[in-house]
Amino acid sequence: METADDAGVYKISDEIALVVTADFITPPVDDPYQFGQIAAANALSDVYAMGGKPLVCLNLLGFPSDSLGPEVLQKITEGALSKILEAGATLAGGHSTEDEEPKFGLSVTGLVHPDKIWRNSGAKVGDKLILTKPVGSGVIINACRKNLVPPAYLKACLEHITRLNKVPAEVLQNYEVHACTDITGFGLAGHGYEAAHGAGVTFRIHMDRLPIMEGTLDMYRKGVSTGVNKANRELVEGHYRFEVDLPDWHKEIVFDPQTAGPLFAAVPADQAEAAVAALKAAGISDAVILGEVVEEEENAIVFC
Repeated sequence: METADDAGVYKISDEIALVVTADFITPPVDDPYQFGQIAAANALSDVYAMGGKPLVCLNLLGFPSDSLGPEVLQKITEGALSKILEAGATLAGGHSTEDEEPKFGLSVTGLVHPDKIWRNSGAKVGDKLILTKPVGSGVIINACRKNLVPPAYLKACLEHITRLNKVPAEVLQNYEVHACTDITGFGLAGHGYEAAHGAGVTFRIHMDRLPIMEGTLDMYRKGVSTGVNKANRELVEGHYRFEVDLPDWHKEIVFDPQTAGPLFAAVPADQAEAAVAALKAAGISDAVILGEVVEEEENAIVFC
């Protein structure tokens, strides 16, 4: 709890520990099947971020049955099930309640070896920082709700946020991961701050390397944002700085709240290039060495 890790871990034996987490969201899209897929990928990600393997899931559902029919409910759960099965996990039931707005997610239990848990707070000076997906889903989804984003931008965004973090987690298992988290609601700045502060180090993040979803910067340039950017910025106030000259609208990308976002891992410098090459060979084409870990400075996050 003290470093805001992505999930809880309960040790059963010297060989087995449980990874436990729960997450649910409101619909980012109108399509119920896609909603189920996104919510499931988002919830499963926290197990991957701890170095675990998802084992069993429970549906968590709030549903307005007076205004939406059972066919919508079925599509949501079918979408989720497709991702649960892709993860190699099992759906064992769940719980639903009446709600004015649909809300859906999963409680997920996974397995991890007690000696191979990935904490978010283990980064070491000299490590390289790896990111596995582009960011920008927050503003793209918000712009879509306002009919401001071209369909092509939304389509590309949905491809990213319905993609499980299963493959990158499996690839990174072959390397010495000192720390790992997933970039979700607090954005790159917020989750990066948690990880850097927890380790007592500073992260230097190269903005020219940051993979960004198509159309995201265009939305920020036009003044579109999200309801969370301001809170995410305030969360890290006094703990970050920009050393690169960027317009204010461009800086907003580091505060953009992600859904089912990328893994963000710290690995030894001499393994980073091999890890990224292996990620790309496994189909994770946007994987990049985003920055490095340096000794603690005045700010926990430096965007350079």
